[in-house]
Amino acid sequence: MTASLADLPAHVLARLYRSGQASPVEATDAVLARIAALNPRLKAFVLVDEQAARADARASEARWQAGAPLSALDGVPASIKDIILTRGWPTLRGSATIAREQPWEVDAPATARLREAGAVLLGKTATPEFGCKGETNSPASGITRNPWNPAKTPGGSSGGAAAAVAAGMGPLAVGTDGAGSVRIPAAFCGNVGLKPSFGRVPAWPLSPFGTVAHLGPHTMSVLDCALMLNVLSRPDARDWTSLPPDGRDYTVGLDDGVRGLRIAYSPRLGYVDDVHPEVAAAVQRGADTLAALGARVEAVDPGFSDPLDITTGLWFLGSWTLWNQLTPEQQALTDPDLRAQAELGSRLSTLDVQQLNQRRGALGALMRQFMQRFDLLLTPSVSVPAFDARPAGQGAMNPQTMLGWTPFSYPFNLSQQPAITVPCGLTRDGLPIGLQLVGPMFGDALVLRAARAFEAARPVPRPPLTESAQ
Repeated sequence: MTASLADLPAHVLARLYRSGQASPVEATDAVLARIAALNPRLKAFVLVDEQAARADARASEARWQAGAPLSALDGVPASIKDIILTRGWPTLRGSATIAREQPWEVDAPATARLREAGAVLLGKTATPEFGCKGETNSPASGITRNPWNPAKTPGGSSGGAAAAVAAGMGPLAVGTDGAGSVRIPAAFCGNVGLKPSFGRVPAWPLSPFGTVAHLGPHTMSVLDCALMLNVLSRPDARDWTSLPPDGRDYTVGLDDGVRGLRIAYSPRLGYVDDVHPEVAAAVQRGADTLAALGARVEAVDPGFSDPLDITTGLWFLGSWTLWNQLTPEQQALTDPDLRAQAELGSRLSTLDVQQLNQRRGALGALMRQFMQRFDLLLTPSVSVPAFDARPAGQGAMNPQTMLGWTPFSYPFNLSQQPAITVPCGLTRDGLPIGLQLVGPMFGDALVLRAARAFEAARPVPRPPLTESAQ
């Protein structure tokens, strides 16, 4: 497939709009053509609204021609995960239990901020039912596939968002991350994916999975990620857990590099037994790169034990909560994986939940103290490359099968720290590998800065979008 405007990151598109070398209408047409070519196979989108997207693009083109764009993202094609409310479009959350035919009159904060910034909204991206797992499959929308190899999963739960960005079906996408759901698919698909500090991006309605749930950007580059965070972090009073707006421009200082930064390199977090050897080798090379750029990289583990049971316990409780909001008729329509999670959640006592939250608090306190000694923590993003895509309900549901293969993601949902994944190489089979940088709480700008330095030193190619991906 030849290069086109669909292959360009957001900041390049904005530069072309400003110079008159390309227009939002042309870029949107290129992206819609890419969606038409690839989405039947990849199933990244569950809804595409060509008419609305082209109307957005025409309005943006007029603003650029008048020299009055609304933001640096004006006219850039973007998608919204089908967990996040979007005015005029159904938000079905990957579930057959939600009625499509009802009023859809409200934008969630992230959708509203992108609309206000002039982004071209393309449609809704696929999610497993209620975002319940690290793969993107559901009885309602089928199996979403990885653009690097359609036999493989893009990960989840923001797999549709990640697949869309990787395949040039819009350079920007909004995802959610409750145990790695932005970072897992971004790593599997070779994108940049940021889980900001909890509360940095307002959310509404709040997730049934509680205060592990974050919203964040999927992008083709770290600069795009910073531009998107500028927009998504603007305040919304509906989220009572959100942080006070800091008015920060996350592009300022982005190119300041990593010289002198103290980076703790923990390739196994002290408890991970099984890391794919190609993943381990690529992340080691990444640590060496950061050291060569002037960072002070020290091999050290944070000092906590595997919190898998904390994460899955609280997650299964959220699934049980969701389950009890459904009628028996709706329950019969659900993904077997969600059903199995709910059953596991039903076994938790009040005391169990209290004890899980106490242990979570101890982990958070430990990490706050650890990050006083280091500016950043470096780990693999996921311990394995993308594995085979499969239908919903094909495997046993237990803590290990659900998240045991992604031990580097969920601890930092519990601690609520900012964490970003950037591509750091490819396996011999041509699958992306991700490197994760974790920052201190509220250190979103520092995480972006380090990721930008690494990205500039170690660029990774886009996927080979040949006929095999169609």
